[in-house]
Amino acid sequence: MVTESCHPRRGSPRRGELPYALIRLLGMLLVAASLCGCGTLYLTQAAAGQWQVMRARRPIDRVVADPKTPPSVRDRLLDVRAARDFASTRLFLPDNRSYRTYADIERPYVVWNVVATPELSVEPKRWCFPIAGCVAYRGYFREKQARKFAAGLARHGLDAIVQGVPAYSTLGKLADPVLSSMLRYGSDELAAMVFHELAHQLLYVKNDTEFNEAFAVTVENAGLERWLTAQGHADLIARYRKEQEEERAFVTLFAQARADLARLYASSSSVEEKRAGKSMILQRLARDVRALEARYSVHFYDSWLEEGLNNAYLASLATYYDCVPGFERLLAEQGGDLPRFYGAARTLSKKPRAVRHEQLCH
Repeated sequence: MVTESCHPRRGSPRRGELPYALIRLLGMLLVAASLCGCGTLYLTQAAAGQWQVMRARRPIDRVVADPKTPPSVRDRLLDVRAARDFASTRLFLPDNRSYRTYADIERPYVVWNVVATPELSVEPKRWCFPIAGCVAYRGYFREKQARKFAAGLARHGLDAIVQGVPAYSTLGKLADPVLSSMLRYGSDELAAMVFHELAHQLLYVKNDTEFNEAFAVTVENAGLERWLTAQGHADLIARYRKEQEEERAFVTLFAQARADLARLYASSSSVEEKRAGKSMILQRLARDVRALEARYSVHFYDSWLEEGLNNAYLASLATYYDCVPGFERLLAEQGGDLPRFYGAARTLSKKPRAVRHEQLCH
């Protein structure tokens, strides 16, 4: 969820009192719901969930100094504090109040995203909201609500999935905190998440989720390698590059299957033939993924395979990775210079969506 630009008054609110910025946010969302037909209940849960997250914030320095803070949390926050400074000084990402506070949200994920596609299409369904524009997912702060919504979509014949999300960005409109859901991951992954979310604050294009996510993934990857290099961890850099190679092998498998499905769905075959072909392609993909997991001794996609692959899983992965090679080429063309890369990406963002995607995603 993203919000309008708003600045809270100085000083902390009394316990139980909504900060001024969140009062404005809630009012703005409710007004927008009546204007755009987005659904008042959905936007209300989004505003309430955002308020709960912001209300739980504490300055990282204060949490680190608190003797009651568990050592594991303290150590991880020290890591993220250093990575946050690195993001602004060495990666030239926004230098603001985001990720300088910590919020214990007491659940494994901050939101659960619903991704859906038609039964015979690889294109994700999009939902449109004020400020954010149209996006290829719909997020809920309660897992039960997300699964209820996904079940309703499935009853109407759509392929739908629910995915837990450990972090998100309000695009710099509010001071996003480091979340306890982020600390479940290793120090390197935690730094990568901070780089990714700050990249969204640097550049965000309405109505183009694929552009936004691929840009952030590219910044995340480039940032993490530079972070590890700066720390002098040659062993971790080697491991990171190996993991990148493995990840790309899986992404290629999913992309090939998605392309096969797209050709099938665009063909003149009957609905029954398309359904049979879809089943065969997804079964073959599942076998190939299991074989690749065995080859690399990893279990990246076990939960997907257990639940059963569908169009929505492939669309979700494509949203993040289809345009990454194009952004990596753009970064290379700028000699690896991040400020120049940001400028080139910003220039590209001003072009029509079809032009951007032709240059980056194909």
